[in-house]
Amino acid sequence: MRRLLPALLSVLSPLLLAIPLAAAPAQAQARLPIRGADVSSLAKSEALGGVYRDALGRRGDPLRILAQAGLTHVRLKVWVNPADGYNTKAQVLAVARRAKAAGLKLLVDFHYSDTWADPGKQYKPAAWEALPFDQLRQAVYDHTYDVLDALRRQGTTADLVQIGNEINGGLLWPDGSNTNWAGTAALLGSGYDAAKKVSASTRVVLHLANGGDNGLYRWWFDNAAAHGIRYDVIGVSYYPYWHGTLESFQANLNDVATRYGKPIVVAETAYPFTTADDDGWENLVTSPEPYPGYPATPQGQSAMLAKVAAVVRQVPNGLGLGLFTWEATWTGVKGNGWDPADPSSGNAWENQALFDYADRALPAMAVLGHV
Repeated sequence: MRRLLPALLSVLSPLLLAIPLAAAPAQAQARLPIRGADVSSLAKSEALGGVYRDALGRRGDPLRILAQAGLTHVRLKVWVNPADGYNTKAQVLAVARRAKAAGLKLLVDFHYSDTWADPGKQYKPAAWEALPFDQLRQAVYDHTYDVLDALRRQGTTADLVQIGNEINGGLLWPDGSNTNWAGTAALLGSGYDAAKKVSASTRVVLHLANGGDNGLYRWWFDNAAAHGIRYDVIGVSYYPYWHGTLESFQANLNDVATRYGKPIVVAETAYPFTTADDDGWENLVTSPEPYPGYPATPQGQSAMLAKVAAVVRQVPNGLGLGLFTWEATWTGVKGNGWDPADPSSGNAWENQALFDYADRALPAMAVLGHV
């Protein structure tokens, strides 16, 4: 045996050298601190019979399904006096209580409107339309304080708060239009002051759309700096089929983070998992490949959300906080449509939710939970 050992070693040594040493496993890349979903439509969906199931088909609380998949935050919009009575303080309080119980954190998104606010429309609530400017500022303060203080008092303090939604052109037109930056600044300042009065630790987000448009972001935040507008986080909407290439998106985030020294959160993004319709109302995005290389399939949806997360992770100096996929629970439930004043309107977004047409959690949910 002693004679065979040297020969045996001469044969085995090259093989042993080819086997990697059993070193400690490489440290896993830390997940993004915000892995979120907008669930603003959830309260109405459930009231109208909406059902949610995990990936195995087991019916459950959608907020717990999201949390169990690894998500960390939910986003809830607030309208002032909407026609259907949803997306008000009452629903925000109820859903926030459930979300916090599930271990999720909270971003509150103030639209300062009775209906949708976005770059093309920033309509005042009906109750505020005739207010002089000083009273309008006070209304912004009071509304913001009222909702956030109610959240604090029930033990569900907001972790982040948006003062306005996609405010490319300002808010509360015409008074807060950024054709008059002094007005924009005053109204945003009222919201900021109210949020910080309730909770100094709540981070205030200013949110623009068109996440691939660096010219817009430089113009907007340069003016914000010139007019003393205060905020903690820059919020971005990036829908890859509308807002430019992934390369322009990355370049914008990198530049904005470096230029202004503020953390970035993608407050809205999404991608379709199918081209099919589930409620008889045509969907907004119907292309079989809305962005090159990413088909409208469950796999394509997962890959795009992972790619958006990778862009956020590459923002310099660790300033990329994370992302929210928009309206993850807006499934094709009859009556839960686009128009709060029209119960016959349909949902044009159900093919971009995180639940499929059998109400099951899609693969993208688990992907988002682990980016």
